[in-house]
Amino acid sequence: MSDVIALAKDLIRRPSVTPLDEGCQTLMAARLERLGFVIEPMVFEDTTNLWARRGTQGPLFCFAGHTDVVPAGPLDKWHTPPFEPTILDGMLYGRGAADMKGSLAAMVVATERFVTANPDHSGSIAFLITSDEEGPFINGTVRVIETLEARDEKIRWCIVGEPSSTALVGDVVKNGRRGSITGDLVVRGVQGHVAYPHLADNPIHRAAPALDELASTVWDQGNAYFPPTSFQIANIQAGTGASNVIPGELHVQFNFRFSTELTDQAIREQVEALLTRHGLDFEIKWTLSGQPFLTDTGELLAAAVGAIESVNGQQPALLTTGGTSDGRFIAPTGAEVIELGPVNATIHKVNECVKAQDLDLLADMYQGVLERLLA
Repeated sequence: MSDVIALAKDLIRRPSVTPLDEGCQTLMAARLERLGFVIEPMVFEDTTNLWARRGTQGPLFCFAGHTDVVPAGPLDKWHTPPFEPTILDGMLYGRGAADMKGSLAAMVVATERFVTANPDHSGSIAFLITSDEEGPFINGTVRVIETLEARDEKIRWCIVGEPSSTALVGDVVKNGRRGSITGDLVVRGVQGHVAYPHLADNPIHRAAPALDELASTVWDQGNAYFPPTSFQIANIQAGTGASNVIPGELHVQFNFRFSTELTDQAIREQVEALLTRHGLDFEIKWTLSGQPFLTDTGELLAAAVGAIESVNGQQPALLTTGGTSDGRFIAPTGAEVIELGPVNATIHKVNECVKAQDLDLLADMYQGVLERLLA
């Protein structure tokens, strides 16, 4: 069994369902401390975070990731217990195998090998690890970044270990992500009896044309790196449950996944202007989950492409598809940020698994990036 697989198993055994860490970061910190890393736990409310750094000079390279996992779901649907890592037919099964304890193991082992071979490497290496990436993302990476920014500790290059690959480890590098903003809309009407509509004002009827226009609007055309901005209604609620009552309020929740062609402020202004133009009596609460970010050039991207090609014999595709990641909190500081991790086919599913050999290849890729940037 390789060092990477052994460490991945040790991490998977810990049932670190958000926001629990269950000793994962302590395990990682102990290995990093032996390499000369300065260990700085950062606990904010219910969230355990780790900042570990080797070196004091720039440029600063950072591995970022999370030890928390989503709940296992129905245990009777798992081939093997979710927190008892098992290898079957070359696949490592367990909650977090792909998202993202396998990546964490590859990061630590890659760093151990690199530092052993390059004890006097240039710059610094850091680990930014949280236990709330799968949760509300309030007290995790965002709080660590705020702490680092307050003391002017700047990350130059960052690899987030999210499972980015689709069929073969390293076949995709996420070099950016779309922004995400959610609107919680309340449209007010007047409740009444369905047999007396002239004495009521149905907010569903009022809002329907506006919602149709929101859904049919072309917000932008996207660009070379991002698809067009998308608008999706996630929830609609109204009424008392009785068939003879016109509701007094309509609640609608919708989300924009937006490209660098738009800003969150422009979205807010356009939506509110549209709702006003339709004559609605409304309130809206906005929640910005993250700004879009893009690393389209730079030393980190070049190093990652070179390292992947040396391992796989082919260059990765550069994509910005999918959801959000904690990279959205790191990129605004000016850091070059990419995501590189294992195949994502089983993340958040029962029987989550990853090809065991892929984790060893991922460690080789991570080590190759370090060698290209800091050796």
